[in-house]
Amino acid sequence: MDATVDHYTVLGLPSGEEGANLTEKDINKAYKLKALELHPDKRPDDPNAASNFQQLRTSYDILKDEKARKLFDDLLRVKRDNELRQSQRDGKRRKMVSDLERRERDAFSPDPAAKGREDEDRIARQLKDEIARIRAMHAKKAVPGSGFDSKKESGASGGVDGGGGGIDQEKALKVSWERIGEDYSAENLRELFSKFGEVEDVVIKGRKKKGSALVVMATKQGAVATIGSVIGHLANPLLVLPLKPAMAADSWGSPKSVEPEVPSKLVGSGYQAFEDSVLMKLQKESATCGDMIQFKNDENHTLEVEGGVVLL
Repeated sequence: MDATVDHYTVLGLPSGEEGANLTEKDINKAYKLKALELHPDKRPDDPNAASNFQQLRTSYDILKDEKARKLFDDLLRVKRDNELRQSQRDGKRRKMVSDLERRERDAFSPDPAAKGREDEDRIARQLKDEIARIRAMHAKKAVPGSGFDSKKESGASGGVDGGGGGIDQEKALKVSWERIGEDYSAENLRELFSKFGEVEDVVIKGRKKKGSALVVMATKQGAVATIGSVIGHLANPLLVLPLKPAMAADSWGSPKSVEPEVPSKLVGSGYQAFEDSVLMKLQKESATCGDMIQFKNDENHTLEVEGGVVLL
């Protein structure tokens, strides 16, 4: 028996649940009518008349037999259930595919709000850089010889001794740091140095491998207070030197802490020796500390300090 044949349909009867409810009388009546239609004597020109009539007879015998008909009805019911489940799975699959495509479109399409925030942040950063550039330009005009060159600072008598116009160099500090990890902005430096007193101005030097800035305190006492203090980011420490070397001697309070020679009178290699002695003292004092961080200043001196950042 061909399992794909619907015997109710062969007899011209409705299939499915409706066919399962038909009586034996309904089946007999349908068979007689269909037999008159498909009998080979009625269809002499149809080469398939005999096989069609035989299929009619087979379907009739199955539906007449109570046990065979029950099995056939069960087969039709299982087929219907499978088709329904398959249809539901197809519907779920189509929905999943549709949802996936929608999420992909959303992921790759730009968010107007996010783009607006990114544009705002980008423009704000550019404006900040321009402000820092302008302030640096004015600071260089106002302070002759304050271009962060150690030879100019130590060699020019007006610049070192504070005789030049513009600012009191005893209140000015030269700040440097490695450009690794988190960088420092003018706002960051102003906030850090304000712990020691009022900050008059902060000027960031142009972008290079090492960061450097000029910080001007409102008072000489505020500038001196920063000497020997620890401040800044743990991963990116600051190195602070006085723009006028005389501040170093004042900050340590003892002639033994630095070279006996008065720093303000040092020029050229003399100032370099003074700075080396300060660095050596810091290295000795930090040798007993447990948690060490190593970094280099502008003159390639290596410092080891505790807790994060060194201010000279």
